[in-house]
Amino acid sequence: MITLTYACLGIIITIIFLNFNNIWSTLFTQTTLLFFISSINLTNLNSPFFPCNISYNLATDNINLYLIFLSLWLIPVSLLASINNLNKFSINNIKIFSTIIIFILIFLIITFSSYNLLILFLGFEATLIPTIFLIAQWGAQFERIEASYYLVFYTLIGSLPLFLALLIIYNNENHLSIIQFTLNNVNINNYYLIVFCLIAFLIKVPIFGVHLWLPKAHVEAPIAGSMILAAILLKMGGYGFIRLITIFHYNIITQISPIIIPYCSWGGAIASVICLTQTDLKSLIAYSSVSHMSFMIAGASLLTNWSFIGGMFMLIAHGITSSALFAIANIYYERTNTRTLVISRGIKNSTTLMPIFWLIFTCSNLGIPPLPNSIAEIFLFSSVISFSNFNIISIVITTILTAIFSLSLFQLTSTGNSFNWNLTPILFQEREYLLLLLHIIPTFMIITNPNIITI
Repeated sequence: MITLTYACLGIIITIIFLNFNNIWSTLFTQTTLLFFISSINLTNLNSPFFPCNISYNLATDNINLYLIFLSLWLIPVSLLASINNLNKFSINNIKIFSTIIIFILIFLIITFSSYNLLILFLGFEATLIPTIFLIAQWGAQFERIEASYYLVFYTLIGSLPLFLALLIIYNNENHLSIIQFTLNNVNINNYYLIVFCLIAFLIKVPIFGVHLWLPKAHVEAPIAGSMILAAILLKMGGYGFIRLITIFHYNIITQISPIIIPYCSWGGAIASVICLTQTDLKSLIAYSSVSHMSFMIAGASLLTNWSFIGGMFMLIAHGITSSALFAIANIYYERTNTRTLVISRGIKNSTTLMPIFWLIFTCSNLGIPPLPNSIAEIFLFSSVISFSNFNIISIVITTILTAIFSLSLFQLTSTGNSFNWNLTPILFQEREYLLLLLHIIPTFMIITNPNIITI
């Protein structure tokens, strides 16, 4: 992990000396090589609680390894998606933007690989600063400042209780090592202390009720910001939640699960209802993330092997799918200059290949077998139903509404009236096809070999 961090710092140093003609090719090459080298060096063990590659409280196991790979895979993809938007800026602006993206990658590696709760907390919070810069500096509209405020205040509201709770735990246990917590059962009688630990990660996921920052951040963020937010940064909340519930598993089962499972199940259903009312393309995709991740939290709270597998599948599958949906939404926006669904219509009049990509990823978002989201939903829904048969109602509502807004999303963008912008064929760039292909490759890898994600 230290090696990966130094490699990222090396990429930042090379950015300083790049010129306008070779900055994108060099960045994409370096970040791609970083992924392939890390995939060779990082070793995966069969047990989720015995880490390998230990170095200064940084290690990998079956829980964080896939999220590290997801981060390393999607960072070059997000840079690839940003080329067209950033070429209108100066070379210094592009260098600053690229440096911020690499810093986010460094903080992600630290967060996912940390085996100390304090280091995990520091990496978790450190991603806030570069994300705010992305939204405030390269956002699409003036409302990006308001979106930045929302992101800051929601994050700080959850982070302060988490920090205080970690201090209390350290004072009682004399350590914050995840390995020692896993080997020695921790029984904390203070119910509020556990809630303080979890609230910051539930806000970052986010679950329904603490999600208001997410649509604003997604709508105003640049394409790379939206892809990183949806595909990686939201997964930090799910990862932190999984780490903490494995530590406080006794208290979670007896005190938290009976409350959080029905709340998240119905919260996911309500988020699906909200999706039906959205007219903005990016806002609709953002609210669908709230619905999916709410069920991920509900399933993971059961602390069974079945629900853990479903949670990990949802983290990875949703990360790929949501990133692809935002990438296609940006491709549409570059042609239509609007994200309004009523106007962004009739793309099949201009091209025949792009609607195929749109259909694949909307079906993935819907959870049609054998796409990875369907595997996650089978595990999660069955786990939630095993907790209470009453949850069948919320699951049925969510499934029906998700089918409605996902298929409506495809229909509205691909069919409809012809406008001046789609009367003539549009030449899509090879870069855009490569961008979507890099999302399809991991999707079909999981389809052909689901055991690639094991717990």
